[in-house]
Amino acid sequence: MSAAAPPTETLTQTDRAYQALRGAIVRCELDPGARLRVEELGQPLREALSRLAGQGLVTSVENRGFRVAPLTLEGLTDLTRVRLIVEREALREAMDNGDDAWEARLVAAAHSLALVEQRLSSTGPLALDDDWSARHREFHLATYAGARSPLLQAMVADLFDAAERYRRYSARHRKAPRHKHSEHQDLLAAVLARRRKEALALLAQHISSTEQNVAAALLSMGAATAH
Repeated sequence: MSAAAPPTETLTQTDRAYQALRGAIVRCELDPGARLRVEELGQPLREALSRLAGQGLVTSVENRGFRVAPLTLEGLTDLTRVRLIVEREALREAMDNGDDAWEARLVAAAHSLALVEQRLSSTGPLALDDDWSARHREFHLATYAGARSPLLQAMVADLFDAAERYRRYSARHRKAPRHKHSEHQDLLAAVLARRRKEALALLAQHISSTEQNVAAALLSMGAATAH
């Protein structure tokens, strides 16, 4: 599960290798299915690859090393199904237990996200901008931060990062950009008002819309292969 990153000065070589490689995979800087040449990697990267394999971001091929995990329709469907289960439960718990500090963090994250969206409104797909992606991630994780279960929050973070690969791939190959600002604002309003049924429905729609857009991109690029 994801955990808060330790201070830079305490990071081991393996930690640094893991963070760098994980970031490159999540941002789609390494293509799905790309071979990772273990024979050219040092021990820290070998250990990092083992951790990434446990998270489903790389796959181990017997006697052939590691590859970046593929993006498939089957994987997307499974990821969406699990996200809906976990994230709706996290949102329920957050709305039941969130305090003033939680609301303040959520409002601040929403404002930060809105600012970068205004700045980037005409510069191409938002999902390909690293600043937007970081603020988008913070908004969603802030939404669930009121949940009392650390394990549930860790699961949400891992699933969100797994979905980021699909979002980035979709943004690269989608003809019409998706504007999420109104979706985020509607979700924010419902969550802060503790309108549980509405908030859960908006969250499900938000996640399902991502699935639909990514599926279309996978099909258009011929990348949806059975595994």
